[in-house]
Amino acid sequence: MELPKLSNGHQQPAVGVLGDSCSVRPEEEKFIQHKSDGKKRPQFTDFEGKTSFGMSVFNLSNAIMGSGILGLSYAMSNTGVVLFLLLLTCIACLSCYSIHLLLRSAGVVGIRAYEQLGLTAFGHAGKILAAVVITLHNIGAMSSYLFIVKYELPLVIQAFLGRTTGSDEWFMNGNYLILLVTVCVILPLALMKHLGYLGYTSGFSLTCMVFFLTAVIYKRFNINCPLEAFGNITASTDVPGDTCTVKFFTINQETAYTIPILAFAFVCHPEVLPIYTELRDPTKRRMQNIGNVSILGMFIMYFLTAVFGYLTFYDNTEAELLHTYSRVNPLDVLILCVRLAVLVAVTLTVPVVLFPIRRALTQLLFPGKPFHWLRHVIIAASLLFAVNLLVIFVPNIRDIFGIIGATTAPSLIFILPGLFYIRIIPTDQEPMKSRPKIQAACFTALGFIFMTMSLTFIGIDWMSGEKRNLGGH
Repeated sequence: MELPKLSNGHQQPAVGVLGDSCSVRPEEEKFIQHKSDGKKRPQFTDFEGKTSFGMSVFNLSNAIMGSGILGLSYAMSNTGVVLFLLLLTCIACLSCYSIHLLLRSAGVVGIRAYEQLGLTAFGHAGKILAAVVITLHNIGAMSSYLFIVKYELPLVIQAFLGRTTGSDEWFMNGNYLILLVTVCVILPLALMKHLGYLGYTSGFSLTCMVFFLTAVIYKRFNINCPLEAFGNITASTDVPGDTCTVKFFTINQETAYTIPILAFAFVCHPEVLPIYTELRDPTKRRMQNIGNVSILGMFIMYFLTAVFGYLTFYDNTEAELLHTYSRVNPLDVLILCVRLAVLVAVTLTVPVVLFPIRRALTQLLFPGKPFHWLRHVIIAASLLFAVNLLVIFVPNIRDIFGIIGATTAPSLIFILPGLFYIRIIPTDQEPMKSRPKIQAACFTALGFIFMTMSLTFIGIDWMSGEKRNLGGH
């Protein structure tokens, strides 16, 4: 059967649309439609999608939620409450729209991988670009998660031992600990064949972060500002008058990191199509609802964490929120439990983020090859090895947030989904001057603007040579 060509010159794979399928509303169409010949056929991969709506929400929410939540109070301290809320709302709404563009593009050509959309839209170069962006972004994400393990796990062990200072024992060395956690916890979970299997660990991870949020709210009413000295931590006696004053709008040199941090905190787009692939009864509307529910839940959690963390420490908020609590009482039992919860949450998020990288590399290096366990294991182990090296040698977490958020995050949220939509949706369905394609073009341009502005301000910040607040590490 000859493949009909899109108006932009690319071939559109046959999706087996029967005559009566035209009566199905677009939002209710299956992701990949098949001819009804009496045989039950898989719709996405070599198995029927079995993941429920709730488990899909858990997985996508877990992909959204991660280490970015620890930098949001710092972002608010450098923007003010109102400006932060405006930026957070805009990024959340734009992320929902971006998922819509991805689902529409994927539904037209019936493919289930982000990098395959790049192949359809721009040929092999588009496939390589999408795979590289996904790989870089998710490696940055995994690095930030393991960075938290590297600096928080020694403090947890230190608190368990009743110490207020560190030591030179191997079990207090963060570099050794991340290797141990990677081999014993992350690698076994990363070797799962299907992403849907991680739904339970994702649900537990989200529960841990809800506990973290509860503790942040509770501590807001138990910590006085200005901070009091504890142990050998010296507090300055000269406290500016506005140190404990709420700022609603503020712009400073550190504000350059706010948009990258927020963009980084909402990126889940590489995971959207894999989750869609394994969804039970998949339709575009059902997957869009999963995206909307996940982003709304994370929006609420992000804002509450940011505002209560900021109202606890004000201008003393550090780039990594948990380290700020150590300035008050490093042996606090509740904060110790919170550290454990965050460590569990970010550790369980790493395997979810690794899946799209492995899929992208498999599509790029082994296109058309059937699943093979040896290849599956080698790619996962190699990625985790590379990420561990990165975490060991990168000096601080904010550089990961800033650079990755300023480059790959706008690409995944704004630029690539908009370009895919413009190129893949046939012009006989939506002409180039139609409102949806004009909106997609503006959406793409917005991504380039965000990227350029963020990189410019970050570059100026670096060249200025001014001392940054690095959260004590």
